Amino acid sequence: MIEIPKGTEKEDIAIRKRIIFEFYQKWKQEHPEMRMYNQSLKEYINIRYVSIDETCAHASKNYLSTLAVLQLDAILTLAVKKSVTLAKSNSRNQKPFEKMITMIYDCPGIGAVKLTVGVRKVTHEKVQYCITALDVKKSIPKDA
Repeated sequence: MIEIPKGTEKEDIAIRKRIIFEFYQKWKQEHPEMRMYNQSLKEYINIRYVSIDETCAHASKNYLSTLAVLQLDAILTLAVKKSVTLAKSNSRNQKPFEKMITMIYDCPGIGAVKLTVGVRKVTHEKVQYCITALDVKKSIPKDA
């Protein structure tokens, strides 16, 4: 089993970033279609370069977020849609998307995990954008 550093030093973040990247590479080999069916959206969520790039950059900053990424299959399949916003027009990585869907998954041992899914402008393809663990003090809203 790989030891995941819990610290906040640059070295710790770099190690977590590498762990996430290597996890995605292995996942892509095991899932050549590079997608999973989400029960809430009733559509496939696809993994693309931006999925790996954004998730490596953001999830690596936090130990729990790194652990959450390792639960990718469950998150992609079981996360529940909470809200939809317009994509940020000033963000290079969000430029190909018209909307961003915020989804939540209650991950055992981790808590609430946020899955952000981009909706491509022309094709409306759903693409996993980022995965991060929410503050453990926050709970999943009951009414959402």
